Amino acid sequence: MKINKVLPDSLAETIGLQPGDRLLKINGKRVIDEIDYKFRMTEEHLILDMEINGKLDRVEVEKEYDDDLGVKFEEMKIRECANRCVFCFVDQNPPNMRDGMYFRDGDYRLSYLHGHYITLTNMGQNELNRIVTQCMSPLYISVHVTEPELRQKLSLYKRDDGILKKLRFLTENGIELHTQIVLMPTINDKKYLLGTLSDIYPFYPVLKTCTIVPVGLTKYRQGLMDIPIVSKQYAKQMLEKLTDIQKEFPGKKTPFVLCSDEWYILADVPFPNVDEYKDVDLVENGVGQVPQFLTRFYSEALHFPKHLKKPFQITLITGTLIGDIFTSEVLPVLNKIHNLHVNIIPIKNKFYGESVTVSGLLTGRDIVTKLKKLKIGDEIWISHRILNDDGVCTLDNMTLKDIEAELQCPVKLGEDSFKELLEDLNNV
Repeated sequence: MKINKVLPDSLAETIGLQPGDRLLKINGKRVIDEIDYKFRMTEEHLILDMEINGKLDRVEVEKEYDDDLGVKFEEMKIRECANRCVFCFVDQNPPNMRDGMYFRDGDYRLSYLHGHYITLTNMGQNELNRIVTQCMSPLYISVHVTEPELRQKLSLYKRDDGILKKLRFLTENGIELHTQIVLMPTINDKKYLLGTLSDIYPFYPVLKTCTIVPVGLTKYRQGLMDIPIVSKQYAKQMLEKLTDIQKEFPGKKTPFVLCSDEWYILADVPFPNVDEYKDVDLVENGVGQVPQFLTRFYSEALHFPKHLKKPFQITLITGTLIGDIFTSEVLPVLNKIHNLHVNIIPIKNKFYGESVTVSGLLTGRDIVTKLKKLKIGDEIWISHRILNDDGVCTLDNMTLKDIEAELQCPVKLGEDSFKELLEDLNNV
């Protein structure tokens, strides 16, 4: 691992390490990334195999348990997914976007660190052994279907990838797993869905959950398999079947089979009680995100200010999926605050197509185009999810400053909370 920076007054500085030097092994074991590094650095007596100034060297170190070298390493190279799934969002992007938008993340380390869903397709026994040895638990696995012929057809992988054997190995060695099925009407539903659940349920409870997610389709599907959209009627039928499915594949504190929030919004039916999700954290996969947000919102609302020091008019931006819920649940509460008037604007996604309805896939240009025609007010509020993982830019490479400049209005991000946004107004 190449060292990019040595921190002042650190163990590395004492040893004499410099940017450009490489850490090769710790106590005879290869170090290939920061997970390896953190796992092996817990020993109090270390023998470090280094490449210093281009020459191999060995350094012995005595340290406290929680000390590290005090260095910053180069960013680790991410492993690409070996599949080309027919519904993969990467292939539904328009041309000329930033390179990262076309990269298929298939790295188990990011699954462990950040909850990314991966397929396990390109993982061999060495990687599986490493997961077990270093206790990388939980992991998040995309299954989609287990029937071999259909699995190969949907993943465009030309041979059996041994998914069930890999799931068995990981669960037998105590690695907690959460799985996902992207459901496509008429393709991997009905008998295939039940077959997939039957195949993975024997690994419960170490394989703790399976989330069913509706397929997301953009307008950029030229040359790809024809996949029907998930309609309101289909969503209703899916949720009607869910109770029977959960009885056939029961969980304990938490259901084994879960549907993402989008099903309930599409079907226009009430969400399950928030307590149903209390034993799992699948919010980033869209499970329980809305009911948990609303529960937190109602709790925070008890402490919202009764009035603001001076009048403010706010434009609240959402995707079209959540727009009605915000209009009925959030807007009346905010507009009870004296001197505050909030107007909600659901933005249609022209960039990807109007079938893409979530707020996190809105682009800066769609926001600007819509709001330029309207009276905005004093501030624009929008979810932090419109920005990339670094919190810098939207999917079409616009920054908040770019949006502010075009609209001549401040843009504020909400971290699933209105409390700080309201406090900021009172401090203006």
